[in-house]
Amino acid sequence: MHIHILGIGGTFMGGVAALAQAAGHTVSGQDQKLYPPMSTQLERLGIEVQEYSADALPQVGEVDMVVVGNVMSRGKPVVEELLRRKLPYTSGPKWLAENVLKDKWVLAVSGTHGKTTTASMLAWILEYNGYQPGFLIGGVPSNFKQSARPTNGNFFVVEADEYDSAFFDKRSKFVHYKPDTLIINNLEFDHADIFEDLAAIQKQFHHLVRTIHADGLIVYNGLEANIDTVLEQGCWTPTTTFTVSDEHSSEAWSVKQESSKHFTVYFNGNEKGQVNWQQIGQHNVQNALAAIAAAHHVGLNVEHACNALASFQGVKRRSEILHSNQHVTLYDDFAHHPTAIKSILAGIKKQYPNDFLIAVFDPHSNTMKRGEHNAVLAKAFDVADLIWVFQHEGLQWNIDAVFQQHLGKTRVFDQTSDAIEQLVKPLAKDQHSHIVILSNGSFNGLRADLLAKIV
Repeated sequence: MHIHILGIGGTFMGGVAALAQAAGHTVSGQDQKLYPPMSTQLERLGIEVQEYSADALPQVGEVDMVVVGNVMSRGKPVVEELLRRKLPYTSGPKWLAENVLKDKWVLAVSGTHGKTTTASMLAWILEYNGYQPGFLIGGVPSNFKQSARPTNGNFFVVEADEYDSAFFDKRSKFVHYKPDTLIINNLEFDHADIFEDLAAIQKQFHHLVRTIHADGLIVYNGLEANIDTVLEQGCWTPTTTFTVSDEHSSEAWSVKQESSKHFTVYFNGNEKGQVNWQQIGQHNVQNALAAIAAAHHVGLNVEHACNALASFQGVKRRSEILHSNQHVTLYDDFAHHPTAIKSILAGIKKQYPNDFLIAVFDPHSNTMKRGEHNAVLAKAFDVADLIWVFQHEGLQWNIDAVFQQHLGKTRVFDQTSDAIEQLVKPLAKDQHSHIVILSNGSFNGLRADLLAKIV
């Protein structure tokens, strides 16, 4: 078959492209200007990508299915031409469910934060222990060097996103997947461009809960009251909880942290394994515990799951170290929500309390641009020694007003080139610096420019 993908450069749709090609289909696609890691992945796969254009859309008879990404909306010329020609079309999640997931044990990872990292950990735990899982993840796990792959085995790990499926299907992506094992890592308000409030998101999560059979399992964060509210609406599937807190917990799955690089895993109060690894931050310990609990559901020994994490290499653009030398360590992170930003910065500061921490923040998401998180945004940067905030044209709030409590250490810039020289000035101090780039977009090429300046 010939499959044409609109919005092929997104992490999810790029993964769909990889799976479709691996299944033997001819794959083409359209998008705007691409950037790594998906531009690199598509180039490596040899998939032709054109700019959005109605003229570039295949004619009737030239394509068997058009898979439409959720970035596409009515009014776009390519969408209007798709409908006018009456080409066959479907959403990415529906295509995935019907062509890849239908005969697999599906392990779905959901939540406001940590989906990509947790799904990557889970896929690696299964891979390390010989399960050979397929996966589709909204990022590129360093252990696999690709965001998606098929499998002839029984297990498939999918990042289960609550964002809508397509312009013609406003349900969340994850309602298509019908998982056997579901992780709900956390639940907060996000995606203000499509959800009116937290209750609207919880409704979609409850639709997901309704799709899981009675022999499945829901693994969820026992400290998240917002998840409890979802389950209280009705749950027909066994559940188990995990908790990462300062005190050893009585939840089903818990940990005791001996150091930032070592923790012990407990199940129902009994020690089951130990993790020694290179990841940073309590949020990653939480991600790991959720992944271990999900792997246990498919029959994997907990100690073996713990052992796998010692060789987990992280995910591209999730606290990814781009460069490190005696003066500076440069990180790239996808964080675009205050909770995630706070966790990442706190994790680095806890690991390196005497070093200089610089946060370079791009409020790129629609929710951020609208100012939905302004009440708590500045507090997420408390531990940073210096804060740089990018002033978008579409930003609907005043940076100085929101960051008033940090005015002495906050800098605002509207041209990335203007910030580069200033960013590297603190590096001359007799103190190691950590620069953390926080953006879920391309950041106007700042990553590459700053890396070139540092190296």
